Amino acid sequence: MAAAAMVAASQPLATRAGLRALERGGNAADAALAAAAVLCVTEAMSTGIGGDAFALVWDGECLHGLDAAGPAPKHAAPLAPVEQRGPRSVTVPGAVAGWAALAERFGRIGLDTLLTDAIAAAEDGFAAGAVTAAAWTMPPSPSPGRRLRLPDLAATLGRIAREGPAALYEGGIARAIASCTWLEEADLAAYEPRWVEPLTIEYRGATVCELPPPTQGVAALEGLGLLQLGEPTLPAQIECARLALEDALTHVRDGADVSPLLAPRYLAERLKGRSASPVTEPPGGTVYLCAVDADGMAVSFIQSLFDGFGSRVVAPGTGIVLQNRGACFAVSGAVEPGRRPYHTIIPGMLLRNGRLLGPFGVMGGFLQAQAHLQLVSALVDDGLDPQAALDRPRFRVDGPTVRLEEGLWDRAGQLEGLGLEVVQSRQPSEFGGGQAILVRGDVLVGGSDARKDGYAAGF
Repeated sequence: MAAAAMVAASQPLATRAGLRALERGGNAADAALAAAAVLCVTEAMSTGIGGDAFALVWDGECLHGLDAAGPAPKHAAPLAPVEQRGPRSVTVPGAVAGWAALAERFGRIGLDTLLTDAIAAAEDGFAAGAVTAAAWTMPPSPSPGRRLRLPDLAATLGRIAREGPAALYEGGIARAIASCTWLEEADLAAYEPRWVEPLTIEYRGATVCELPPPTQGVAALEGLGLLQLGEPTLPAQIECARLALEDALTHVRDGADVSPLLAPRYLAERLKGRSASPVTEPPGGTVYLCAVDADGMAVSFIQSLFDGFGSRVVAPGTGIVLQNRGACFAVSGAVEPGRRPYHTIIPGMLLRNGRLLGPFGVMGGFLQAQAHLQLVSALVDDGLDPQAALDRPRFRVDGPTVRLEEGLWDRAGQLEGLGLEVVQSRQPSEFGGGQAILVRGDVLVGGSDARKDGYAAGF
């Protein structure tokens, strides 16, 4: 709990960096950027400057959406099957351009200052957390507490601090990226992030906000729209999440209008005409963080390489691990040159009566829309505080199965009528990890998922 400002992230050094930005006179946007940069170092298996980013920003009066996802090469040949890893799974990394856009529009402190903590962590080293060490699948695989240094990444972050985003999208770094992938230098030079209109739905007195395609944000909103037509029981949550994911996989494409999926009449008809089609989604890795400052600005920020260590391609001499976001073209069946694939990562924001309730998010690849539904229900329906809501055991719909985290095993009998095989999972990593900060009266209440290494803190 905090009286003025708060940061929640999945790594201790990232939370610390966000708080330092606030103490330097920065706002929530600055705090989010400082934390995001540190996560590129301390959770390098899940995120990095070779990946994409999205954000929702509440400026105190209005909500803004930042889409910093990059496309496939303009001259790419459509591929079927879609490459899951390697040079032809790489899409243009949008995160750094997104950082610059967020800093320019809302920040008070320049990127040169905001990147100092990340540069220091990469250069001087950091101690790997227990969850990080377990997820660090590339050699050398560190043991918990092992000190890791990433000198090439430190040098690249230093160049970005000095030169801005052009350091990545032009010149030597761009050539290095093009040399080891199917991206061309022109693809990188042409990239620009977008400011977009968020999608919203009313859920039992709260306004839930997500981003439009290419993200799967509509799946979280549709699921909640379906859920509020009945009681928020465990079977209902699973069935509503399943129906919404099925719709998202069918309709979410770069530039698509998915607003009809949120229309009241459609939701009512969708719930009556339930489908038993299995919803199969590939895995993925992500980081999420959020910040709220003393002026009431809130930032919900998420960035990712998709799979662990993304494409497994590192741009020579840069320390940049490149994302394999192109693997998500599998949803549509083929690569679409110059366009973005279905995107798993989704930041969330809650409002109430036109005022901030708080930012939230759950990392974990395609799990995220399902987890947003569960988290919002815990916060709104059950009135849990952020920590209790985040730590509540989760389910995960996965093809013909529903995987239950320990704590839900004794409720398996309630799910017999869903036509899904119930699997009791002992792997917390299957259920993601999130952060949330809520406004409660004149204080902030935050939480950071126990499934990750981080914490929430403020002053």
